[in-house]
Amino acid sequence: MIKAIKVMLIPNNVQKTKMFQYAGAARFAFNWALAKEKENYEKGGRFISNSELRKEFTRLRNSDEYIWLQRISNDVTKQAIKDACTAYKNFFKGIQRYPKFKSKKKSIPKFYQDNVKIQFSDTHVKFVSFSSSRKANKQKLNWVRLAEHGRIPTDAKYMNPRISFDGLNWWISVCVEFPDYKENLEEKGIGIDLGIKNLAICSDTNKYKNINKSQTVKKLEKRKRRLQRSVSRKYEQNKKKGKYCKTNNIIKNEKLLLKVNHRLTNIRKNYLNQTTSEIVNRKPRFICIEDLNVSGMMKNRHLSKAVQNQGFYEFRKQLEYKCNDSGIQLIIADRFYPSSKLCSCCGKIKKDLKLSDRTYRCECGNVIDRDFQASINLRAYGEKFAS
Repeated sequence: MIKAIKVMLIPNNVQKTKMFQYAGAARFAFNWALAKEKENYEKGGRFISNSELRKEFTRLRNSDEYIWLQRISNDVTKQAIKDACTAYKNFFKGIQRYPKFKSKKKSIPKFYQDNVKIQFSDTHVKFVSFSSSRKANKQKLNWVRLAEHGRIPTDAKYMNPRISFDGLNWWISVCVEFPDYKENLEEKGIGIDLGIKNLAICSDTNKYKNINKSQTVKKLEKRKRRLQRSVSRKYEQNKKKGKYCKTNNIIKNEKLLLKVNHRLTNIRKNYLNQTTSEIVNRKPRFICIEDLNVSGMMKNRHLSKAVQNQGFYEFRKQLEYKCNDSGIQLIIADRFYPSSKLCSCCGKIKKDLKLSDRTYRCECGNVIDRDFQASINLRAYGEKFAS
């Protein structure tokens, strides 16, 4: 079983500078390789292989004009060229869109480290060629502190280590191989109905509230709106000859706004992680959820923001990999399955049920919360398809 682990880094100022240099070299190598492929294709040539481009880049690296590349680890630029070739191939295979050139302003600064050379301790990670000096005090520059101690195992096989910058912090993500294991599961399954009023209503009567209605999130949202208005006003005040001028105060406010955005994202993602983990830890035999048309729900201008903040896709994605790790069967109900309109007692479908009707009332005498009934119906749907 392979798991991806992502941990925040705490580099010093010299290490931060090195990381930006590595990310810049990776961006340069990617754009150079993509330009070579594009130029060769326009001339009617065939696809240039990854090995040929890397050999040509090594000659470029040794030239006087690009001598600055010699201060960068060779693994960083080689992997960037390989990524460009893979992206170019995937376009012609129809897997993805045509790869774009990476922009210094818009693209995410990131680079690769060799999976064999990288080393982890409980508190630090060792990068390649941050310092080539053999002195002990200089060698310390290669070791970058981890924010979470003991999260990444020190005696494992590492795959695809990547370092990225999110605008505030540097992160390292790495895939680690763990032994497979099976858990003893309960006989019962769980149906989960996702909504806006509450995040999730489970068929075993557990209910998970909407975190966006909490005071913490509301205060942060209010602060975010104020900062957005402040930045907008400052741009208008410093407009010169029809062009917007970015001052130091604007840069400060934009950094504060970025921090608030990250804080909101982290709160929502952490809540989703806690919720999905709590559901999976109950060890049901199966979990059944709906195949929601999120893109269609986003078209409703009254509900689009609430749907976006709930993170339905992230909820499903987390359930998928956590169920896979625990050996729990995840069943996705058909998109057109009438989970809310179907009576859980008599099986009659109430076609005229509106979104504003929060209580389901049936002719057979069944009176029940519509979301809880949907979760019961989803559990029944899962019983039919559970193996």
